[in-house]
Amino acid sequence: MTTRRDMLKWMGIGGISFPHCIYSNNKDNAMIQPNILLVHVDQLRFDCLGISGNPDIHTPNIDGLAAHGVRYTNSFCPYPICTPSRYSLLSGLYVHEHRGHDNHCTLAPDIDTFPKRLRDAGYHTKAVGKMHFTPTYLDVGFQEMELSEQDGLGRWDDDYHRDLMGLNLVDKNDLEDQRKEYRADAPEEYWKKLGALVSNLPEEHHSTTWIGDRAVNSLEKWTDTTPNLLLVGFIKPHHPFDPPAPWHEMYNPKAIALLPGYLERCPDMEYQYHKGYFDNRLWDETALRYATAYYYATISQIDHHVGRMIATLKKKGLYDNTMIIFTSDHGEYMGFHHLMLKGNYLYDPLVRVPLIIKYPHSLDAGLSSDALVNNVDVALTILKAAGVQPASSMKGHDLREKKDAREFIFCGRTEVMVRSRTRKLILTQRENAKQAFFDLTKDPLELENRYNNPEYQEEILHLRKVISEWRPDEYLTTNTFLDEDAAQIDQPNVPSRDRSHRGKIIEYYQAKMKAL
Repeated sequence: MTTRRDMLKWMGIGGISFPHCIYSNNKDNAMIQPNILLVHVDQLRFDCLGISGNPDIHTPNIDGLAAHGVRYTNSFCPYPICTPSRYSLLSGLYVHEHRGHDNHCTLAPDIDTFPKRLRDAGYHTKAVGKMHFTPTYLDVGFQEMELSEQDGLGRWDDDYHRDLMGLNLVDKNDLEDQRKEYRADAPEEYWKKLGALVSNLPEEHHSTTWIGDRAVNSLEKWTDTTPNLLLVGFIKPHHPFDPPAPWHEMYNPKAIALLPGYLERCPDMEYQYHKGYFDNRLWDETALRYATAYYYATISQIDHHVGRMIATLKKKGLYDNTMIIFTSDHGEYMGFHHLMLKGNYLYDPLVRVPLIIKYPHSLDAGLSSDALVNNVDVALTILKAAGVQPASSMKGHDLREKKDAREFIFCGRTEVMVRSRTRKLILTQRENAKQAFFDLTKDPLELENRYNNPEYQEEILHLRKVISEWRPDEYLTTNTFLDEDAAQIDQPNVPSRDRSHRGKIIEYYQAKMKAL
């Protein structure tokens, strides 16, 4: 049984707290710009790493990175949708400021990013894996991009799916999960196990391996003569939960513990908000156990490739002077309140993300910070560590500096969350949805909505004002910025501007899916 002490520890509002760390350059290395390795995964719940206290999951390499770095235990995403969150990470702006409101949008060319700043300062900048941009190879500051996308038009443009076509392969599980035209015909097992199936692809051609291989190959080319930036975007552990063999055998669904906050039935409030990608009234604990076990397997597979990257840096003598960041674009419910994936209230498992930073020369190694931080802080923190002047527009904090701790953290745009250490207010404009307020001291698993409780009305009014100051109402009327013809990088692997390649690759995948 989960005790109150366990729940407080899980929420990050109890137990031992460490002071916010301070980073200062080593005197002997003050003039050496560090390399930057940013590992950005997709849909990783904050408590699904060994270092977070999860008793079941095996992530020795990420845990080891935390031992050499600083773990931020109260870290949040700016928006729990892939593309908007990624643009915030790059720009240091909240979503209402950069205007990338959904997964089909463009980061405007006048918005500065940390890759642009590093490139202009002499860094070699590269991105590998999932970026989820429009257009697919959008120029946000990377000189090179080797892409493995999942959904949207990027699937028909990227390097990975062209490689699969060249090998006469198809990522069947992913197409059935991500594309409406294939999902209706997904096998019965897909629905019974919440998309938890063994990948139809061999491990060597699974997207995680493809991304890991290209990340390692990129690091092999690093030298100590030019500073480097590598952003590695893993598709996983985003659904479908389809680890390749033999990773699918790593966790026994019957033996693992369910994550905190699981309910046997989806409450009316959440079900009225959204029934779910998988109907949240139709799946049971058995299905959740399969999904959790395969979710863990995809995380452990990523951990393996993180270990390969670290080993490569150490072999080349570059580890000490490399700043390594590990984080996620957003979290995952994985049974919390009997919800799956995302697309419901801004509860902590969805908006709270892991953040580990190994600073150059492992300064402050092994510390934890319980400061309220956000992924909008990453851009400014990287630039400051590199000795590069951040853009004046960047809103984040330099996490290396000791500053007055934030009182509040924010997430969202039209639906928005403001959270302190002990209170959370969620405001939504969604029809049939309720406003929500939680006293996290009494209710760390967000089970009792106290929005209409007279005892809290003064606090709620104050938090409404805090939101209005952070995101003035005029931002609610701004449209999503989209430019399909925005500038892309100039590299041989970027498809033609006329998009004439798409018809051939779409036809190939249609034919392969029919034949399976």
